[in-house]
Amino acid sequence: MDKNISLIDSLNDAQRLAVSAPNRSMLILAGAGSGKTRVLVHRIGWQIQVEGLSIHNILAVTFTNKAAKEMRGRIEDLLNISAHSMWIGTFHGIAHRLLRRHAKQAKLPDTFQVMDSDDQLRIIKRLVKSLNIDDTKWPPKQMMWFINAQKDEGIRARHMIEPNDIFQRVQLQIYKAYEAICDRSGLVDFAELLLRAHELLRDNEDVLQFYQDRFKQVHVDEFQDTNTIQYAWLRLLTEGRDNLFVVGDDDQSIYGWRGAKIENLYNFQSHYPNHQVIKLEQNYRSTGNILKSANALIAKNDSRMGKELWTDSGDGELISLYTAFNEQDEAYFVVEKIRKWVADGGLRQDIAILYRSNAQSRQFEEKLMATGTPYRVYGGLRFFERMEVKNALAYLRIMSNHNDDASFERVVNTPTRGVGAKLIDNIRLLARENEISLWQASVELINQNKLTPRAGNALKGFLDLIKRLGEEAKGKELFDKVKLIVEKSGLVEAYKKEKGEKGETRIENLEELANAARLFDFDEDNEENLNELDMFLAHAALESGDMQGDDYEDCVQLMTLHSAKGLEFKLVFLVGLEEGLFPSQQSTDDVGRLEEERRLCYVGITRAMEQLIITHAESRRLYGKETYPRPSRFLKEIPAEFIQEIRIRANVTRPVAAVKKSSSLPQAGTYRLGQRVKHIKFGEGVVLQMEGEGAQERVQINFQNVGLKWLMLSYAKLEVL
Repeated sequence: MDKNISLIDSLNDAQRLAVSAPNRSMLILAGAGSGKTRVLVHRIGWQIQVEGLSIHNILAVTFTNKAAKEMRGRIEDLLNISAHSMWIGTFHGIAHRLLRRHAKQAKLPDTFQVMDSDDQLRIIKRLVKSLNIDDTKWPPKQMMWFINAQKDEGIRARHMIEPNDIFQRVQLQIYKAYEAICDRSGLVDFAELLLRAHELLRDNEDVLQFYQDRFKQVHVDEFQDTNTIQYAWLRLLTEGRDNLFVVGDDDQSIYGWRGAKIENLYNFQSHYPNHQVIKLEQNYRSTGNILKSANALIAKNDSRMGKELWTDSGDGELISLYTAFNEQDEAYFVVEKIRKWVADGGLRQDIAILYRSNAQSRQFEEKLMATGTPYRVYGGLRFFERMEVKNALAYLRIMSNHNDDASFERVVNTPTRGVGAKLIDNIRLLARENEISLWQASVELINQNKLTPRAGNALKGFLDLIKRLGEEAKGKELFDKVKLIVEKSGLVEAYKKEKGEKGETRIENLEELANAARLFDFDEDNEENLNELDMFLAHAALESGDMQGDDYEDCVQLMTLHSAKGLEFKLVFLVGLEEGLFPSQQSTDDVGRLEEERRLCYVGITRAMEQLIITHAESRRLYGKETYPRPSRFLKEIPAEFIQEIRIRANVTRPVAAVKKSSSLPQAGTYRLGQRVKHIKFGEGVVLQMEGEGAQERVQINFQNVGLKWLMLSYAKLEVL
C-alpha cells in the first residue's frame, strides 16, 4: 500500500483519479497549468509499480523532443529506474523507430535517410524547374504544403483522381514526381514518416499484432494537436484494446492551420465508448484574476467541452490595459515597463512579449537594442538548422548513401568547385529520363565522356572526394568521422574567406558539430540495428524538425502566440490586440477560425503567472499601410472588473518629450504627424513618425523625391509648410 500512496500523495483529487484509474481508455481534459505532465508521469509510474506492467509494455507519445526528454527524466526520478529503453518520443521519433526496425516491410531501403523541410523544399524546387513548370503559378513552398497536407490526411498521389482543373493537375504531377524521387533515393520527409508508419501497421498484420501485444498502455500528450494520420495510427495500435490514455485541452487547440484536428478529441469519445473523462481544472501557474479573465474569454466559444480554471493562490494584480498612440508608442511603453521590472530586481528571462504576427517584432527589437536590453526572438534557427551544419551533415549523408539526391544537390558545388548550374541541369535531366539517382547520372555522364574537360574534372573530383572520405572514415569513431568531413570537405576553408564574424561563427558551429558527435549517446543495442553514424544523422534531422526552442540566457523573450504554447512567464506583454491583427482579418468572417483565434488569445493570457499587460494602438503601420484599427473584440470579452486601464482612451495624446530651450534644438511640439515640411536638400515631404527626446529626437519623413528618411531634429533644418 505504501508504494500506492507515494505515487499519489502529492496530487490533488482530480489528478489522483486520473493516475489511479483502471486500465481503460481515458480522456484527461487538462487546463493550462494544471499539471498534465505530472499526471502522465505518475500514471506511468502507477502502471509499473502498482499494475505490474514492464517499462517495455508502455508507449508515451509527445509533440517535442524536449517534452519527451523531460518525461523520461521525471519517470526515472519518480521510480528510481532507468527508462532509457522505454518507448517515449515524438510521433516522428516513434515512427522513425518503427520504420528502422521494419524497413523491409515498410518498403524502404535499410539505409533510408530522413530529410528535413529545407531539404524537402530543395528537391521540390528542382522538380518544378526540371518539369518546366512556372514557379510563379506553382510556388515550390506551396507545393510542399500541398504534398504534406495530403500525407497528413493519408492520401498518396495514386489515390487521387485526375482533376479537371489545370492547377490541381499540375499539383498532382509534382506530387507523383516527388514520390518517385524519394522512393528512388531512399529519402523520407517528416510527413512520410507518419504516413509510412501507419501503412506499415495497416498492411502487415504480424507487425501490428506484435506492437498491440507489446504496448499494454498507450499515452498521448497534447492530444488536441494530433492530425488525421497520427490519430489513425493511434487507433490501429489500440484497436479492440481499450488502452488509449490521452491528455488534451480543447481550449488550447491552436494549430488547425497546420493540420491539427480538434475533432479528434470529440471523435475519441465515440471511438472508445468505454472511456472515462476526468477534468483537471486547478491551476498552479497563474493568479485568480488572470484565470477569471481567461475563463470569461474562452466561454464565448460555443464548441468546447467545458471546464473552468481556478486557483487557491489568491487573485493577484488586475490585468493592465494600455492604449498606445501608435506601434512605436506601444514599443516604448513595453520597454520602459521592462526597464522598471529589471530595476526592481526582476529577471529578464521571466518576461515575454507575445504577438500575433512576426511582423510586429521589429519595433520591439529596435527599442530593446536602443536601450541595451538583451533579448531573444524565440524560434530562431536551431543548431541543426544552420546552413553550415546542414552542409556538413549533407556530406556525411552522401558519404553514407551515394543515392541521397537531396544531399548530393546541396553539396555538389558547396564549396564552389566548378560544377555549374548547366552541368547540374544535365545531371538532373539524365537522372529523370533514366529514373536513376543524381550520383548514378553523374557517373554515366563521366563514362559517356561528353562533358568538357573542365566540367568532367570538376564532377569527377567531387565523386572521388566523397569516395575517398568514405574510405578514410571506415573504422573511425563518429567524432572522427565528423571531424574528417569538417576538415577535408573544404567547408572550413570556404568559411575562412567570409568577412567579419559570420565566417568565424560558421567555423565555430562546425567545431560544435564535431563536439555534438563526441557527446552523442549511442545505444549499441538499439532495436533498429543502426550504426552510430546513421543514428546520429537521424537524430539531427528529427531535432531540426522540433518546434521547441533551446534554453536561453537572461534576456527578454519575443515570440508569436503560437510559439508560446507550453511556456510560462512571470510578466507577459500581450501586444497588438486590434481588429484585423488579432483576431486576424482572415478569421473575422469564419466562425471556426474566429474560435481558434480566441483559443490563441486564451493561450496568451494563461502564459502569465503574476502580471499580464495588454496593449493595443490607435494607429498602426503594418505591411506598409497606415491603419486606424478598432480595439480587439477579445478586450470587450474580458469583464471590466478584471482590468485596470493605464490610460483612458478618450484622453490619449502623444507624450511630447520635454526639451530644453536652445538655439540648436527645435521647440517641443514643433512637428506633428501628417504635417508637411520642407528640407533644403530632400525637398517637400510629410511627417510620418516621431521618436526619441532631447538631442536624440528624430522624425521619419516621406519625401516626394527621395522617399522615406529618418532625420535628427538637432541637425535637420526643416521648414513647416
